[in-house]
Amino acid sequence: MRRNKTITLGEALDDLVKEYRLGAGLREAGVINIWESLAGKVITTRTKRVYLKDGVLHIWLTSSVVRNELMMLRHALKTQINSRAGEEVVSEIALH
Repeated sequence: MRRNKTITLGEALDDLVKEYRLGAGLREAGVINIWESLAGKVITTRTKRVYLKDGVLHIWLTSSVVRNELMMLRHALKTQINSRAGEEVVSEIALH
Protein backbone atom coordinates (compact mmCIF):
# COMPACT_ATOMS: atom_id res chain seq x y z
CA MET A 1 0.00 0.00 0.00
CA ARG A 2 1.59 3.24 -1.13
CA ARG A 3 0.57 6.58 0.32
CA ASN A 4 1.22 10.10 -0.87
CA LYS A 5 1.80 11.49 2.59
CA THR A 6 4.18 10.30 5.23
CA ILE A 7 2.86 9.04 8.54
CA THR A 8 4.42 8.63 11.93
CA LEU A 9 5.56 5.29 13.26
CA GLY A 10 2.76 5.37 15.83
CA GLU A 11 0.14 5.79 13.11
CA ALA A 12 1.70 2.93 11.16
CA LEU A 13 1.58 0.68 14.23
CA ASP A 14 -2.04 1.64 14.90
CA ASP A 15 -2.90 0.74 11.30
CA LEU A 16 -1.10 -2.60 11.70
CA VAL A 17 -2.95 -3.43 14.93
CA LYS A 18 -6.30 -2.59 13.29
CA GLU A 19 -5.51 -4.50 10.09
CA TYR A 20 -4.53 -7.71 11.87
CA ARG A 21 -7.09 -7.27 14.70
CA LEU A 22 -4.46 -7.50 17.43
CA GLY A 23 -6.03 -5.02 19.85
CA ALA A 24 -7.71 -7.56 22.13
CA GLY A 25 -4.60 -9.72 22.41
CA LEU A 26 -2.38 -6.74 23.18
CA ARG A 27 -4.80 -5.53 25.86
CA GLU A 28 -4.86 -9.01 27.42
CA ALA A 29 -1.07 -9.22 27.48
CA GLY A 30 -0.91 -5.76 29.02
CA VAL A 31 -3.41 -6.64 31.74
CA ILE A 32 -1.53 -9.84 32.59
CA ASN A 33 1.73 -7.87 32.90
CA ILE A 34 -0.01 -5.30 35.10
CA TRP A 35 -1.43 -8.09 37.28
CA GLU A 36 1.99 -9.66 37.76
CA SER A 37 3.55 -6.35 38.76
CA LEU A 38 0.68 -5.55 41.17
CA ALA A 39 0.50 -8.98 42.76
CA GLY A 40 4.19 -9.37 43.44
CA LYS A 41 6.35 -12.45 43.57
CA VAL A 42 4.63 -14.19 46.50
CA ILE A 43 1.19 -14.20 44.89
CA THR A 44 2.38 -14.92 41.35
CA THR A 45 4.18 -18.05 42.59
CA ARG A 46 0.78 -19.26 43.86
CA THR A 47 -0.93 -18.42 40.56
CA LYS A 48 -1.44 -21.21 38.03
CA ARG A 49 -3.16 -19.36 35.20
CA VAL A 50 -4.29 -15.82 34.37
CA TYR A 51 -6.34 -14.74 31.36
CA LEU A 52 -8.77 -12.03 30.31
CA LYS A 53 -12.02 -12.92 28.55
CA ASP A 54 -14.91 -10.54 27.85
CA GLY A 55 -13.69 -8.04 30.43
CA VAL A 56 -13.38 -10.64 33.20
CA LEU A 57 -9.90 -11.29 34.57
CA HIS A 58 -9.76 -14.98 35.52
CA ILE A 59 -7.09 -15.88 38.08
CA TRP A 60 -6.48 -19.53 39.01
CA LEU A 61 -4.75 -19.87 42.40
CA THR A 62 -3.18 -22.81 44.22
CA SER A 63 -3.63 -21.35 47.71
CA SER A 64 -7.03 -20.92 49.35
CA VAL A 65 -5.54 -18.40 51.79
CA VAL A 66 -4.34 -16.16 48.95
CA ARG A 67 -7.72 -16.58 47.22
CA ASN A 68 -9.57 -15.38 50.33
CA GLU A 69 -7.25 -12.39 50.74
CA LEU A 70 -7.69 -11.41 47.09
CA MET A 71 -11.47 -11.79 47.36
CA MET A 72 -11.47 -8.91 49.82
CA LEU A 73 -9.21 -6.81 47.56
CA ARG A 74 -10.97 -7.46 44.21
CA HIS A 75 -12.46 -3.99 43.83
CA ALA A 76 -9.19 -2.20 44.65
CA LEU A 77 -7.22 -4.49 42.32
CA LYS A 78 -9.69 -3.88 39.48
CA THR A 79 -9.39 -0.12 39.98
CA GLN A 80 -5.58 -0.23 39.99
CA ILE A 81 -5.40 -2.43 36.89
CA ASN A 82 -7.76 -0.18 34.95
CA SER A 83 -5.94 2.97 36.00
CA ARG A 84 -2.59 1.52 34.91
CA ALA A 85 -4.09 0.32 31.63
CA GLY A 86 -5.52 3.77 30.95
CA GLU A 87 -8.98 2.47 30.11
CA GLU A 88 -11.73 0.24 31.50
CA VAL A 89 -10.32 -3.15 30.48
CA VAL A 90 -11.33 -5.27 33.47
CA SER A 91 -14.98 -5.16 34.56
CA GLU A 92 -14.71 -8.03 37.04
CA ILE A 93 -12.11 -10.31 38.65
CA ALA A 94 -12.96 -14.00 39.02
CA LEU A 95 -10.81 -16.02 41.42
CA HIS A 96 -10.71 -19.78 40.95
